[in-house]
Amino acid sequence: MQKLSLLALSLLAGAGAAHARPLTIDDVVSLSRIGSADVSPDGRWLVWDQRETDLAANKGRTDLWRLDLSKKGAVPEKLAADPAKGESSPAFTPDGKWVFFIADKDGKAAIWRVAIGGGTPELVADQDVGGFRIAPTGDKLLVWADRPVGATSLADAKPAATGGSARTYDGYFVRHWDAWSDGQRSQLFVLPLADGKAPGNGTALVGTLVGDTPSKPFGDGSELAWSKDGKTVYFTLREAGTTEPLSTNLDIFAVPADGSTAPVNLTEANDATDTLPTVSPDGKWLAYVAMKRPTYEADRQVVQLRNLATGEVRALTEGWDRSVGSLTWSKDSRTLYATAQDTGNDAVFALDLTTGKPTRLTGEGTAGGVLATPKGYVYTLNSLTAPSDLYMASGKGKPTRLTWVNKEKLAGIDMPTVEHMSFKGANGDTVWAYVMKPAGLPEGAKAPTAFLVHGGPQSSFGNGWSYRWNPALFAGAGYGAVMVDFHGSTGYGQAFTDAINQDWGGKPLEDLKLGLAAATAKYGWLDGSNACAAGGSYGGYMMNWIAGNWPDGFKCLVTHAGVFDARAMAYETEELWFDEWEHGGPYYEVAANYEKWNPVNYVAKWKTPMLVLHGEKDFRIPYTQGIGVFTAAQRRGIESRLVMYPDENHWILKPKNSIQWYGEVLGWMDKYTKRK
Repeated sequence: MQKLSLLALSLLAGAGAAHARPLTIDDVVSLSRIGSADVSPDGRWLVWDQRETDLAANKGRTDLWRLDLSKKGAVPEKLAADPAKGESSPAFTPDGKWVFFIADKDGKAAIWRVAIGGGTPELVADQDVGGFRIAPTGDKLLVWADRPVGATSLADAKPAATGGSARTYDGYFVRHWDAWSDGQRSQLFVLPLADGKAPGNGTALVGTLVGDTPSKPFGDGSELAWSKDGKTVYFTLREAGTTEPLSTNLDIFAVPADGSTAPVNLTEANDATDTLPTVSPDGKWLAYVAMKRPTYEADRQVVQLRNLATGEVRALTEGWDRSVGSLTWSKDSRTLYATAQDTGNDAVFALDLTTGKPTRLTGEGTAGGVLATPKGYVYTLNSLTAPSDLYMASGKGKPTRLTWVNKEKLAGIDMPTVEHMSFKGANGDTVWAYVMKPAGLPEGAKAPTAFLVHGGPQSSFGNGWSYRWNPALFAGAGYGAVMVDFHGSTGYGQAFTDAINQDWGGKPLEDLKLGLAAATAKYGWLDGSNACAAGGSYGGYMMNWIAGNWPDGFKCLVTHAGVFDARAMAYETEELWFDEWEHGGPYYEVAANYEKWNPVNYVAKWKTPMLVLHGEKDFRIPYTQGIGVFTAAQRRGIESRLVMYPDENHWILKPKNSIQWYGEVLGWMDKYTKRK
């Protein structure tokens, strides 16, 4: 057993009297959120964008903040904060004098700059872009922007619609995540940069390649890199075509920054994912991560080192059974910082460039956003009971907390306590779970159980803060929250992650049953007989599976965006590679694999009240799956409720919708656990 304390105790220490009041969704929605950040080349200044919620407008807005790292006790200050512009994505110029950022101009995402000492922001480029990276030489700007396929410059615009309203396609992708294909792709362009201006429409770099760079829907600037001399751009792209929805074959390309020749595929020999190109400050190495198995999104990401002079590549972390999620070089190019999930936590590791041996640098919680400084690194850290703040460290020394952006907002809130436990799960394997106890639970009292099942399925309900599924909110409502990292979860070695393949309703369900029993046996305050289960995505699938395969386990179920009919899902989801990998091939070839774990086949056994939630813009698991769950429950005469969000995708993101979502979910659970 591990008791979590690093962030929880620090919050409680400064939050005022204990047992003041529990956390609510109104608190979570109001919290300030640290986003992307950068450190000046000399290590003196830290800048970041910080989101505040505009509840009236039902959205977030961002400002730029700065902190002087050279002054002990310095406090954060706003650097740029025009509420009409929404400043984000800060990046220092090589001389450290200016901060470039993205902000609105006449409805377009334009590039601006502001002096680190403050002042009035200046427009750099008014093209509508998705983001940018400044060349190390300071004379060029790499931007990415959605433009028609084959665009020769940023001036190429989407043709005006003519005729009827129909969309027409002759091949897939026809839609992805939450948007229909419109003939545009995220592409790269280089603009000259001088005296703070980047004029013109840029030089196109992608050429005849068809695909999105950065990748969609979640790619960002970590998929792009400049060479030290500013003459070459490295980028990640999955070539489009008839195989795009079936492929995880992202490759890393190199192209001259002047666009004089076509991009060269550096990783063509690998048909699986290659991404996160990261050039060492001395210009000698290109680090990146690579998977081995095509069409598998959750394969282990192994760090590769490419000698840029010779082209020789070697796998640096082949012997480390963890999947690397991000890469950052130290300023002296002697150390490669990596983040990776590790038994419930996401930690920063230092990798030895000769042996690949990882040295863990951070402790409990979820660390990320690593930025190298001349003396160490800056990173974000959060936990199950604390949202993100910025920290600074050198080697394995004690970190220095740099920010506490929600100190006042969290003052007087009594956070739950969290414990990390393990038990023997399926096959006798060690399985881990987090258990969260409500603050102020009276001695001898029992709390009803919120049994939360994570999505993915290759993911983790680990020691991190969430603005969507937040276990502390369930504890704040009086529930004991239990989160089991069943077979298929990440951070426990690749074999454990792989174990869910073609076994969606097998070992994971066994783990969940054993985990709930172990938790309730260990913690006398946890009432396992008065429990509701809830989950989204794969967790939603598991709710639908539990309904027919563990029908006496819970007082109620909450299923969000979950698979109901595996056959329909196989033909309706936009990323076919996911479903076909998970079940061993396309439905028409291996139908029995899908039907073995298909919730629709067990509807006759359903009897548990079900709350069904879904977003109409969800193309990953189309909203018709949610309608199917609701219809099945209604036809069975089971108490059920459907909550459909016309303006949300696979996730519920808008502030008011989030408040409503928690109201529906907790209200449903309160009804059946008899909580008042």
